[in-house]
Amino acid sequence: MKKLVKGLREFKANYYSTHRELFEQLSHGQKPRVLFITCSDSRVDPNLITQAGVGELFVIRNAGNIIPPYGATNGGEGATIEYAVQALCINQIIICGHSHCGAMKGLMKLNKLQSDMPLVFDWLKYAEATRRLVLDHYSEYEGEDLLEIMVAENVLTQIDNLRTYPTIHSKLYQKQIKIYAWIYQIETGEVLAYDPESHAYTTPQSQVNEYETEEVSEPVIDQSNYENLGFPMTRLSREQMNRIYQGSN
Repeated sequence: MKKLVKGLREFKANYYSTHRELFEQLSHGQKPRVLFITCSDSRVDPNLITQAGVGELFVIRNAGNIIPPYGATNGGEGATIEYAVQALCINQIIICGHSHCGAMKGLMKLNKLQSDMPLVFDWLKYAEATRRLVLDHYSEYEGEDLLEIMVAENVLTQIDNLRTYPTIHSKLYQKQIKIYAWIYQIETGEVLAYDPESHAYTTPQSQVNEYETEEVSEPVIDQSNYENLGFPMTRLSREQMNRIYQGSN
């Protein structure tokens, strides 16, 4: 607690004092550009990894970056999504999973959680589609390889869940909103983004709209380096690679 209190003093004396105009503007309202949905894991900081400023991200965080399907629960996730899209007019949504996710580890051993952590057990059931898909199609994997696959597939599952919300469904139909799937690699600082056209995880720079005013140079990533990012690239079948791990061409 002492460290946090010290941080409060430093924030007021340093950052706040040099950004008074920004905070004055923010006191009159917010206009975030992106709804960022990610895990509660303390190692994942949306503003840090994107270098977004105060007021630029509207954030949902929970165990496993899970979005329950519409009508499954009246929790905060649905209300936050509705507010972000309808009230704040956000038209970009990112669902970001991450390596070494404890929630996905729990999902791999779901039944063992029922007695020790019943609330976690109930929550992770909203990712049952992820668990079933991975069990049915990746039974030959185990350990860290299986966890990496679980993380990647769960992000896509949560996008499917997100699409069940009426406001999202309507905006997608009118092409007024875009949804992105990211995976943050804690150990390397890399972020991979899912490309729905190639069914591949590639560099986020490939998703920058050609009409964006800020130019972004796309780094060249060697295909052979993807295994170093934690993905079992060379050990997946062609069908599986096309599903989630094909990588950058």
